[in-house]
Parts: sequence; C-alpha cells; structure tokens
Amino acid sequence: MTKIGLNRRASPALALAAACLILLGLVMLSNLAGAERVLKDEKAETPIKKEMRPGFMERVAHFLWQSGKSSYEPVWPEMKFDWRIVVGSIVGFLGAALGSVGGVGGGGIFVPMLTLIIGFDPKSSTAISKCMIMGAAGSTVYYNLRLRHPTLDMPLIDYDLAMLFQPMLMLGISIGVAFNVMFADWMVTVLLIILFIGTSTKALFKGIDTWKKETMMKKEAAKQLESELKPEDGSGQDYKPLPSGPVILPDDEVPLGENIYWKELALLMYVWVGFLIVQILQTHVATCSIAYWILNCLQIPIAFSVTLFEAICLRKGTRVIASKGKEVTNWKLHQILLYCSCGIIAGMVGGLLGLGGGFILGPLFLELGIPPQVASATSTFSMAFSSSMSVVEYYLLDRFPVPYASYFVLVATIAAFVGQHVVRKIIAIVGRASIIIFILALTIFVSAISLGGVGIVNMVEKLENQEYMGFENLCYS
Repeated sequence: MTKIGLNRRASPALALAAACLILLGLVMLSNLAGAERVLKDEKAETPIKKEMRPGFMERVAHFLWQSGKSSYEPVWPEMKFDWRIVVGSIVGFLGAALGSVGGVGGGGIFVPMLTLIIGFDPKSSTAISKCMIMGAAGSTVYYNLRLRHPTLDMPLIDYDLAMLFQPMLMLGISIGVAFNVMFADWMVTVLLIILFIGTSTKALFKGIDTWKKETMMKKEAAKQLESELKPEDGSGQDYKPLPSGPVILPDDEVPLGENIYWKELALLMYVWVGFLIVQILQTHVATCSIAYWILNCLQIPIAFSVTLFEAICLRKGTRVIASKGKEVTNWKLHQILLYCSCGIIAGMVGGLLGLGGGFILGPLFLELGIPPQVASATSTFSMAFSSSMSVVEYYLLDRFPVPYASYFVLVATIAAFVGQHVVRKIIAIVGRASIIIFILALTIFVSAISLGGVGIVNMVEKLENQEYMGFENLCYS
C-alpha cells in the first residue's frame, strides 16, 4: 500500500516535470530551427546586400543628383514700407556707390542684403541683384561718357578693350545664368569664397604698389619743383612749375558726342541685340528641345565674330589698347586666348552669383597696366551690356518681382551717380588714383565675407533639415 500510494502521489509531479521538459525541448527546438532559418536567411541575403550596397562614387552621385528632386522654392516678401526697406535701401545705396567706383557693380553686397534683410530666397536675390547692377552700371556709364582719359587725349572708356572682353562676358553670362538654375547654393558658396579671396588679395597688393609709386612720384615732382623755383645765378629767369604728383589731372568734361566711338559702339550693340533676339526666341520653344539648344549655340558665333575681329586687329597691330599709353602693341596669340577665357569666366561667375563681371575684369585690367580710372570705367561699360542681358534672361525665367526690382534699380542708379561724383572729387584733391583700387579690394573682400557667411549658414540649415542639396534639373526648373 505504501509503494502504491507513493507512486500515485509521484505520478502527477513526474507528469508535470515530463510535460515541462517536453515543452522546454519544443521551445529549444523551435529556437534552434528559428536560428537556423535566420542563419540561412542571412547567408542567403548577405551576398545580395553586399551587391546592393552603393559605392562611394555612387553615393556622391546620388547626393548630387536625384531625378525629380528640387529644393528650390521662390520666396518673395510682400512689398511694404518698414524697417527692412529702410535698412535695405541704405545698404544698397552704399553698395552701389562703392561698387560703381571700383567697377565691380556691388552685387556682393546686394545679394546678402536682399537675402538677410529683405527676406528673398538666394536665387531671387541673385536676379534682383543683377537688376541693381544694371541700374548702377547705366548711371556710371552716363557719368563716365562725359570724361576724358586722365593723361591722354582719348575718352575715359577704352572701346578697344571693351570690344575684346564684352562679347565674351555676355557669352559667359548666358552660361552662368543656366548654372545658377542648376547649381546648389553650397556649390556657389565654395566657388565664391575661393574666387573673391584671391581677387581681393590681388587687388590689395596692386593698390599698395600703386600707392608707393604715387608717393615716389610726388616726392620727385616736389624736389624738381623746388630746385627750379630757386635761380642758381640770380638771373631772375622765370621757371614754370612741373605737374605735381602722379599726373592726376582733372577730368575735363566734354559733350557726349565727342566721347562716343560710334563704330565700336555699333559692334557692341550688335552683340547685345543678337543675344536679345536669341533669348526672346527661346521663350517660344520647349526647354531642352533641339531648337532650344540650336538657339543657344547661335550665341557663340555672335560673340566670337566681334572678339575675333578685335583680336586679329590687336595681333596685327592695326588696333591698340590706347589707354595703356603705348603707340604700338602687338599682342601674342596666347595672350589673346587667355584674356578671352578670362572674359568668359567673368561672365559665368557674374551670371552664376548674380554679380558684375567686374570682380574679375577690374583686377585683370589693372594687371594689364590700365590706369585705375580707365579700368573702372571700361569694366562698368562692359557690365552695362552684360547685366542688362542677365536681367532679360531672369525676367523670362520669372525669377524676380518687378515692383521690388524697379525700386532697388532706382536706389542703385542714384547711388552710383553720387558715388562717382564724390570719389572723383576726392581723387582730384588728394591726387591719388590708387583710392579706386583700394575701394575695389574692399568691395570684393566685404562681398566674400557677406556672401560666404550667408552661404555657409544656408548650407548648415539644409544639412540639419536633411534637404536635397544636389543639382537642379535645367529642363524642369
């Protein structure tokens, strides 16, 4: 009885223990089977994942270009009289005054002002900046057309220099405007900082060198004047004083007709009208169609025809860059190609960044040995054509609001005229044309800081928001 009772009492416990063991075994088997399936799946999927994992270059390409992706949304604030308009007008006035004197347009100050103060998006700011540059350039050209060369009997504007660079500048503008639509803001920022720091440094060194030469010439002229005013033999002979300083003569104002070279101006207008016709015809064809690209390519022979004519004349010596003060200048082929390339690059930068090509042309003209007054006037003269063409292109692309643009064009026009008048008076008083070079360097440096800072801030915000930062599609922008 005892054994039977024990067995009866133990049987439920054994049964429960056996059931637990069986259940535990089933769980372990299930886990082992699941683990085996996971391992098999991982083994089966691992080669696929390795094959589908993009490489470095593929990831870079995906970052820069994603079909159908675009981060551009135009932001046009409502036009009303408030502190933004007041502050923006003051900054725009100063930028136009300095930019017109330096021959750079002032776009490096206009774009940050329009973005940070007024509230436009960067690309709309670029387009309105071009409108302001056009107004400032037009006012400056009108002012300079009445002035003569500081030391030679010729206009202040060098028409031969303009004929060599202006067509290339306008060709580059067309390319730059297309790049402005396609390029992301951070790409523009990187290019801008590198370019502006280099050109501002170069202009600063040129200004310092010119200042030293002016100082030496002033001292030598003073010594000669002092020695000639003291009669050695007491003969009482009258002596005429020599010109003082670096021969900075007052600019004589003449009627407009005497300072305009109509043949050269007609050739420059031919390029402008040709580009204008091409831009108007493009609005009647589909973007990126065969007809669209054919019309775009027509700009190349229009631009090269005038530049090639001027280049051949310079090569043969039948035409000269008279503002350099040399009677004969036979340019070499590599020099002409280099300068034409610089003209195209200046235009591309101007169209891409919404700036005047003078940021490159101004320092380049100074390197050619052109006097600062002539370099500034000729650079602005070329920008008047290129910037007006940019305005037409941006208008056809509907990139800016007309009321805002019209107001700031008026501000820039008045500021440029005032800036030219004031600085010319200062130069006539102190006798130092290097002031123009220092203004040029200052304007470029301030532009690099302001535009670069704005670009970096926008880039950081887009990275934080994980926005698309690649190329835009030109055909669907």
